[in-house]
Amino acid sequence: MNTFKHGRYSGYLRPISYAVDLIIINGLALLYFFKNIDPVIFVPIISFSWIILSVYSQFYEVYRYTREVTIASLIIKQLVLFTLVMLAFSGFYHELRLYPANIFKYTLISFLFIAIAKFALYYLLQKYRSSFGGNYRKTVIIGKNKQTLALESFFNTNPEYGYLHKGTFNIKDKRDNELLKCFQFILDEKIDEIYCSISELSNADMLKVIDFADNNLKILKFLPDNKDIYSKKLKYENYDYIPILSFRDIPLQEPVNQIFKRVFDIAFSSAVIIFLLSWLTPILAILIRLESRGPVFFKQTRNGFNYKEFDCYKFRSMTPNKDAHLHQATRGDQRVTKIGKFIRKTSIDELPQFFNVLFGDMSVVGPRPHMVSHTDMYAKRVDKFMVRHFVKPGITGLAQVSGFRGEVESDKDIINRVKYDIFYIENWSLLLDLKIIFQTAMNAVKGEEKAY
Repeated sequence: MNTFKHGRYSGYLRPISYAVDLIIINGLALLYFFKNIDPVIFVPIISFSWIILSVYSQFYEVYRYTREVTIASLIIKQLVLFTLVMLAFSGFYHELRLYPANIFKYTLISFLFIAIAKFALYYLLQKYRSSFGGNYRKTVIIGKNKQTLALESFFNTNPEYGYLHKGTFNIKDKRDNELLKCFQFILDEKIDEIYCSISELSNADMLKVIDFADNNLKILKFLPDNKDIYSKKLKYENYDYIPILSFRDIPLQEPVNQIFKRVFDIAFSSAVIIFLLSWLTPILAILIRLESRGPVFFKQTRNGFNYKEFDCYKFRSMTPNKDAHLHQATRGDQRVTKIGKFIRKTSIDELPQFFNVLFGDMSVVGPRPHMVSHTDMYAKRVDKFMVRHFVKPGITGLAQVSGFRGEVESDKDIINRVKYDIFYIENWSLLLDLKIIFQTAMNAVKGEEKAY
């Protein structure tokens, strides 16, 4: 009952979503793709399999704050799993003669309709919340600081998420009285969700808030302090009956994710090498050699996965010089050749690194590797810089498409680069990789201010 109370009609959305999707997969199968199949066999088995897969993949774990890229990721994951189930079903009931080509066509068209239905519901709910004020949740925030004010701003400026913010309470002074006033306000205004800043509450205050929320059926959530361990993406595990928190959860440490990432890297890098570098390399080789004597490729030692050194390749964009391994290119750098300016501006100089990807030293997407001399320097100066070496370095990365590529002009540049790299490491998905690749291509076409 609590789900229905707090979410207004949200408690009905998941059963409705299940029903719609089951109608789609069973309806398309029986009415179009597999007309001769016995529904008594097909419907119970496939419906039960769908429900089990959905629970495993968390296909219906979509909330008002869920991002579109997460929904797309869930759809792709469910598509792959359901296709495997259908292939297994066809093998077990081979007398039904369900051929793979027809199964693939069936699953793709089914998921096209499912994706349309899922996104339509998502956007219709957003429109309903923003335009009509329905399906909303009343919120209060306990504690006043930079983070809670940012959350308050989020609630007030994004009505499509369906949060109606009623007040933020500063409890630094007269703590007990302020908490009592806050509790009474929550009851009077029929608040649904309470958000608390951990840094603003003592242990005793936190226990009072928890007890109040439990006893009054209120949803309670906490905002971590950025300087606190709670701001990390912690992984909860049990060793027998002992709860253990892992400080950092890295998706790419999972063998299945490593396989997906490596298969994608091999396929993507092979395509670039065959269809682009095969004809572009001879042209660039001629242009580079015509302007200045020296090698076509520039090789530089960089630090990669687990801090291991490897040779990183680029098209040479500078005249040969002894400082190439010590100093980054700067704005108006006299070492850069004319053809070098063009290939650096368009990021063409980075293309030979697809060979590094194919060899396994790099990935298409990941934290950008630095020169060894710079890595040693930043490791001493920048907090958490070495976290970047938990995964393979990339040709492009989240930091690069977020405005932090090229020359490091101040400590702010490298600190923000590390921040985005760590976010990528802790939140990796194949769809995030695709999004970064697409944004990189768009930036290369438009040109970037720091691409010099």
